[in-house]
Amino acid sequence: MSIQRFGPDLHVEGLRFGVVVSRFNQDITRRLEAACLSALEEAGVADHDISVVSVPGALEIPLALMQLAETLQFDGLIALGAVVRGETYHFELVANESAAAIMKVGLEAQLPIANGVLTTDDEAQALARADEKGRDCAMAAIEMANLMLAIDEQLGFDHEQ
Repeated sequence: MSIQRFGPDLHVEGLRFGVVVSRFNQDITRRLEAACLSALEEAGVADHDISVVSVPGALEIPLALMQLAETLQFDGLIALGAVVRGETYHFELVANESAAAIMKVGLEAQLPIANGVLTTDDEAQALARADEKGRDCAMAAIEMANLMLAIDEQLGFDHEQ
């Protein structure tokens, strides 16, 4: 029996990435962005292969992701934001709706999106997770971009059908 396996591939040559960063809770999102960009750079992604878009808040991230996806210029996208619990239901609304919309964009565009929108009880939790989450998203985007390319290449998927 010959099993075809698709495993992790972190090569970056020729890959392009779009990063959408929310400005709300900017102390946190700046750290997410810095860690993400640092990880992309350490992996070997060239500066000219990275585009960063700034949006007001987490609910604006999906629209910017969709616009980037529609350019057909990216192999993977990264969403970065921070939703910190407050005293109202607004936290649940923003956390749930932004996550669902990010997932919907990725599925509709058939493009991997690493979701780095932190949802935490307080700012300290978010700051404690920002660096690791930013790096994790960079690596997930690289791995998933390569996986999608490998599946297309090895199994002959035709996007025009």
